[in-house]
Amino acid sequence: MKTPLGKLERINLREAWKHEAAEFTPWLAQEENLELLAEALGLVELELVGTEHWVGDFKLDVLCSDDDGQVIIENQLEKTNHSHLGQIITYAAGVGAKKVIWLAESFRPEHVAALDFLNQSTTAGLNFFAAEVELWRIGDSPMAPSFNVLVKPNDWTKTSRESAKVATTTTPTKQRQLKFWTEWSAWLKAKASTLRPQKPLPQHWTNLALGRAGIHLAASVVSRDRRVSVEVYIDHPNSKSMFKQLQAQQQALENQLGMQLQWNELPDGHACRIVHLRPDSPLEDEVSWPIYFAWLEDAALRLSTVFRPIVRTLS
Repeated sequence: MKTPLGKLERINLREAWKHEAAEFTPWLAQEENLELLAEALGLVELELVGTEHWVGDFKLDVLCSDDDGQVIIENQLEKTNHSHLGQIITYAAGVGAKKVIWLAESFRPEHVAALDFLNQSTTAGLNFFAAEVELWRIGDSPMAPSFNVLVKPNDWTKTSRESAKVATTTTPTKQRQLKFWTEWSAWLKAKASTLRPQKPLPQHWTNLALGRAGIHLAASVVSRDRRVSVEVYIDHPNSKSMFKQLQAQQQALENQLGMQLQWNELPDGHACRIVHLRPDSPLEDEVSWPIYFAWLEDAALRLSTVFRPIVRTLS
């Protein structure tokens, strides 16, 4: 006996959203829908900053942030046009965006080619994405949204270009740092880890999202101190208050984590740090890097699991 199958039908966007600014933008700005978009684009997280955000005399549809910086989203419930291409560049310049996301019902080939060109021509610090918004239904079922990604940065090309630049312009230590984070990212991807660090850069740290702007995880490898570490880094307008709220739970948090932490309020600075470190881990010992990679992943996953739900509740 054959199993009956339904017919998948694509629905016109206007059946769900009559008005772009009044209906689609508020829908997209909901946390679960930003998560759906982030997952489709392969991003760690998108946190809403605001909708209809003024940029000079113009309004940007959605402004978000992630650990790299500002993210702009421009929407169209129709085929793309030249005016919106100009708008996204204007908005990106106006807010200093690190990521630009253009959503539309459909994309003209010329606009796909333009965004691909921008991705090929910019540095790793600026990335362009394009996705078609789709609605689907089977029979009388509720409409289901999806995002069909057409444009995203070629990380391999950009990373290779940046690596070549680093090799000719930076110190051996910076080159080794870039190599360490590049290989850790590849190691995490190969084992299908849920961790998604930022793009590898020639610096002693790399960031991971923790579910709230101004608070993130930072993995670091410090040659001078011969150590690797993972920390909760708080760089928020209310950093000191948030740190004290967490420190009040120190014993319970450390018991839950099964690890001791260093609680550094840093009274002479703005940011605060909560650190778990692995001593005697020299960066120069490349043979031991796989051991460092596994330690960093384990520590970051445990810290994320425990701190992520708590930082969302901090006042």
